[in-house]
Amino acid sequence: MLDLKYVVANAESVRQNCKNRNVPQDVIDDLDRALALDLERKTLVKQVEEMRRRQNEVAQATGKERDAERRAALVEEGKSLKTAAAHEEEKLRLLDGEIAQRLKRIPNLTHPDAPIGQTEGDSKELRKVGTPRSFDFPVRDHVEIGKALDLIDFETGGKVSGAGFYFLKNDAVLLDLALQQFAVRKLIERGFTPVITPDLARNSILEGIGFTPRGAETQVYSIEEADLSLVGTAEITLGGMLADTVIDEAQLPIRFVGVSHCFRTEAGAAGRASRGLYRVHQFTKVEMFAFTTPESSGAMHSTMLEIEEDLFQALGIPYRVLDICSGDLGGPAYRKFDLEAWMPGRGETGEYGEVTSTSDCTDYQSRRLNIRYRPTGQKGTRFVHTLNGTAVALSRAIIAILENYQRGDGLIDTPDVLKPLIGKDVLGAK
Repeated sequence: MLDLKYVVANAESVRQNCKNRNVPQDVIDDLDRALALDLERKTLVKQVEEMRRRQNEVAQATGKERDAERRAALVEEGKSLKTAAAHEEEKLRLLDGEIAQRLKRIPNLTHPDAPIGQTEGDSKELRKVGTPRSFDFPVRDHVEIGKALDLIDFETGGKVSGAGFYFLKNDAVLLDLALQQFAVRKLIERGFTPVITPDLARNSILEGIGFTPRGAETQVYSIEEADLSLVGTAEITLGGMLADTVIDEAQLPIRFVGVSHCFRTEAGAAGRASRGLYRVHQFTKVEMFAFTTPESSGAMHSTMLEIEEDLFQALGIPYRVLDICSGDLGGPAYRKFDLEAWMPGRGETGEYGEVTSTSDCTDYQSRRLNIRYRPTGQKGTRFVHTLNGTAVALSRAIIAILENYQRGDGLIDTPDVLKPLIGKDVLGAK
């Protein structure tokens, strides 16, 4: 959530940022309504202050008044002022709540170096790393490979849980677990504290992170008759760990690497590019999350991207890095980098597909979750900055490995860095 004072002082630039972020018109309407309500609020604050001033005058005069009739009149005026002030303060409380709710829909500001654009195609490619492999045999996608080697069972997943669910079997289970171990150990080496998070969170925490728990816009599953939802990412639970907390600057940065299941409705997703494991309702993810000072969040963002690249370089997967355009950022992100891995079985001749992203959310989430720190040697508190980044989304990493490491005999070579964790040089052999 943006600071109201900033929004009021920079209304036009905030409005233009909303347009650059490709938000619906009703969000811009909320911005305009919040600005109008703030004017009402200022008028109401003055009225309440005047009532409280007059109350103090009446109280002092009542104590000094010796004439019974005039004293009774002052007492009656005091009671009337108290009732009126309480009524106006309740109006002020409701007004503050409505302003806050409308402000929550306004997206974060955008980094000045982020490309301005409306769709994925407007994002900027920063670099490509690795050369896609040339095959001397017909390339299969991960769905064909998974079925042939009995690694992925979509049919049984559909029977048991519905479309978009699946069973991992045999060596795919070992691959999944090895990737988790590989990523978590790498992050521990970089100073991250490992955490296995709950798969459920209170809706207030989801809203604080920037998710919509219920309604037409939601992408998460809610629990009926409970103030809980299944998490779409450990970003939710990791960020929620410090909600309503004040910490000392000396404790920053705080870095977590979280392992969780992720549940997403993926409403509207369809097409060959989304088939198989690429877009599913449940998967496991290893997630990075950091709390920093405002001055150091940019450096932490670069570190998270560097870690994501290190992981996929170690896995031997070609990839490219994108600086995501303003219209595709999502509400909380100030800037976001995506890492897209080369997937030989995607499309007719292979395509890059997103496997990780990392976002600097500045103080957008911490304002909503009320996470502050005490600056060393200064009075008062400031909001921390929060950042998140995917270390490994297991479903998509498995796609990249199965398709890039496939062999002419139908089996899969194990990436070198995973051989000690899996205990096999080849995957899929009976």
